[in-house]
Amino acid sequence: MKKFCPNCKLVNFSDAAECKRCRFDLIEVTSDIKPLKKSLKAKIIKRGAVLFSIAFFTFLGFYLSLIGTSKSLSYDEKQIVKKAIDVIEEKGFSGEAFLLRYPASFRGNDNWLNASTRFESAYAATNFPLAIVTIYPDFFTYTIDDTERAAILLHEAQHIKGADEKQAYEFVWRNRKKLGWTKETHGRSVIWQNVRGFTQEVAPELFVCDTNDFNDCTE
Repeated sequence: MKKFCPNCKLVNFSDAAECKRCRFDLIEVTSDIKPLKKSLKAKIIKRGAVLFSIAFFTFLGFYLSLIGTSKSLSYDEKQIVKKAIDVIEEKGFSGEAFLLRYPASFRGNDNWLNASTRFESAYAATNFPLAIVTIYPDFFTYTIDDTERAAILLHEAQHIKGADEKQAYEFVWRNRKKLGWTKETHGRSVIWQNVRGFTQEVAPELFVCDTNDFNDCTE
């Protein structure tokens, strides 16, 4: 039996009444290894808790800075967005509808981060992984109905999930008929034509079928 000092962690001889180093009253333990292991585990847990707290508050501060440097949508704009999300859910994209209804935070203008990287012809933008979705005025100005606005939000939902531009454009273009956003119903709209052009630019492999209109293999 050796005696382990709980005060300074020194292992003393079995016949010692007090710690040789700090003069603390000693307790008997069966091993000098177990207390050390316990102490190491406690240190690791404490260190992990500190690092987690730092990461959490850093993330929270960054999120709040983006929210604080942008404005909220107006009531009417929120209702328009809500109707577009309803279309997404009605057409069978329940996962995307959930992401847009709950984790997503909709803003009406650029935060400080978007202001330095904005793509001029964008209708919306998403900050991943914060799920902050910025809705630009063109989203309300040039879309012709809720379905077309749903197509834009379906794109942003892919970004909330972590998809890049190519994946987001390709997903919407492949699923446009399921959404009800087709050439027959929306082919003459500005949004339709722009999105087709962007999709062809980032996913050219979808437009290599010579027998289809615009070489579109998804037709």
